Amino acid sequence: MKTFKRILFWFLIGFALIQFIPTDKVNKPVDHQVNFIDIKRTPQKISQLIKGACYDCHSDETVYPDYAYVAPVSWSVKSHVNEGREHLNFSVWGKYNEDLKKSMLEKAVQTIQNKTMPMPGYVVYHKEANLSEAERVLLVQYFETILKSKTY
Repeated sequence: MKTFKRILFWFLIGFALIQFIPTDKVNKPVDHQVNFIDIKRTPQKISQLIKGACYDCHSDETVYPDYAYVAPVSWSVKSHVNEGREHLNFSVWGKYNEDLKKSMLEKAVQTIQNKTMPMPGYVVYHKEANLSEAERVLLVQYFETILKSKTY
């Protein structure tokens, strides 16, 4: 029992100390001249779906939940956000070249259809991101319309 108490004590000390290791959760200002929803004049319904299911990881408008402020979970959340922004950042859409825009839209369609996005772990804590089949079809159709018209 004494060993267990020591282990627990040092675990709690370690847990407390890692709370002082900061993660940057400050979003960059959004330039509406290059933001996807603004540039594309995205319809309200589609805009709500994209913001609810995609923007936390794929824009500079991330809303961090309370659990994202507790280490080591905060490190994981920040890592996912950084990775998401590397693959696609709707906030800087207008700065991408045409080939990259096309590739990103094709990948978005594929991941929505395969139900790999939004990530299943994310949906558990963010009910608004749990897209119905009809909502998935709506997003896919919107992105495919942009692809077909080549107005990335």
